[in-house]
Amino acid sequence: MKLLGRRLQSRWGTVLIFLAVLGPGMITANVDNDAGGITTYSLAGAQFGNKLLWTLIPITIALIVVQEMCARMGAVTRKGLADLIRENFGVKLTFFLMVGLLLADMGNTCAEFSGVAASCEIFGISKYISVPLGAFAVWWLVLKGTYRSVEKVFLTACVFYVSYILSGLLAKPEWGGVLHDTVKPTFEFSGPYIAMFVGVIGTTIAPWMQFYLQAAVVDKGVTVRDYKFSRLDVISGCVITDIVAFFIIVACSATLFAHHVNIETAKDAAEALRPLAGNYCAYLFAFGLFNAGLFSASILPLATAYYVCEGMGWERGVDHRFHDAREFYMLYTALIVFGAGVVLIPQAPLLAIMFWSQVVNGVMLAPVLILMLLLINRVDLMGNWVNGRIFNITAWVTTVIMVALTLVLVFQMLTGQG
Repeated sequence: MKLLGRRLQSRWGTVLIFLAVLGPGMITANVDNDAGGITTYSLAGAQFGNKLLWTLIPITIALIVVQEMCARMGAVTRKGLADLIRENFGVKLTFFLMVGLLLADMGNTCAEFSGVAASCEIFGISKYISVPLGAFAVWWLVLKGTYRSVEKVFLTACVFYVSYILSGLLAKPEWGGVLHDTVKPTFEFSGPYIAMFVGVIGTTIAPWMQFYLQAAVVDKGVTVRDYKFSRLDVISGCVITDIVAFFIIVACSATLFAHHVNIETAKDAAEALRPLAGNYCAYLFAFGLFNAGLFSASILPLATAYYVCEGMGWERGVDHRFHDAREFYMLYTALIVFGAGVVLIPQAPLLAIMFWSQVVNGVMLAPVLILMLLLINRVDLMGNWVNGRIFNITAWVTTVIMVALTLVLVFQMLTGQG
């Protein structure tokens, strides 16, 4: 009986430790399903049905490999990624890297507030009400919160992604065909299919994600002693994120593709679902877009403020007060004001801003992933926590494939083929 009691205590202790460590991996992976990602998955389902579901398996593996390395570096070195890049590769490289990422994230933040505006318009709420209120809410949350309180809000936002799972179920797909297309890869040698194939995989990993995850692991206080739980947090987040993506594709495939409905945005998808799958399905889809836009509009500026301040050697972190980390909060505020402000400008060139931000994102992904791999294989930094041979091969192959696909996507965007 005593032995059983000790085992139960041990199991509950393990659960409590995991819950204490939970956060950085789950949050970072879920932001991957931002307004742009949801649009990409919606278009994939509407245009190609279930034919791209199989890509979610390599997408999940790629996301786990990259995110795990960042979390491990944070736990071992107790420093953010931008800190390590500045210390090991110099200020000049870090400065240009920060400028490029800052420009990309300015456009990305506009895209997220655009998602907030579009989703609220489905519910009859003007963007001139929803965007300012949303911008103030996310600004106030970070300015007045602590790391723990902000993280709790972000984790709650992750829960609301279940709306897409419910939308997928309400769409009543043919599950036998869904399962078949998930496990059996299919490929078409057509321009539109290749463009969408590259887009679905290319939307998986953004440069800012790596900086935010590593900084969050450091701020969370995760050490190598508890790292196995942090790794579980990362893996869980990546799997759940792509389950959500799976149901977005399934919902659009079972309704829009089946009825040959053309869409251009995630907002179009939500509105088109109403006559095909009912109001509940449409409203859940729209609510998911609102949650994703607002959630990502909080994280993206926060991630940017983290890595720019790290790279420049300034104080950063939500646990600091404004006067202790003035540059951090001023940059966060400026990004919120810029992103929300641009969306409110009548006839603002939102598509052009989003287009060029994605181009810069693609260009910046290569150096970020390569620098990560160089750092994590430094014995003087990582000790016994460097990549093993098999993991290193997997990581380099993943990096090469991701960089190649992203550059193809950038080329297609620049030449008008995507």
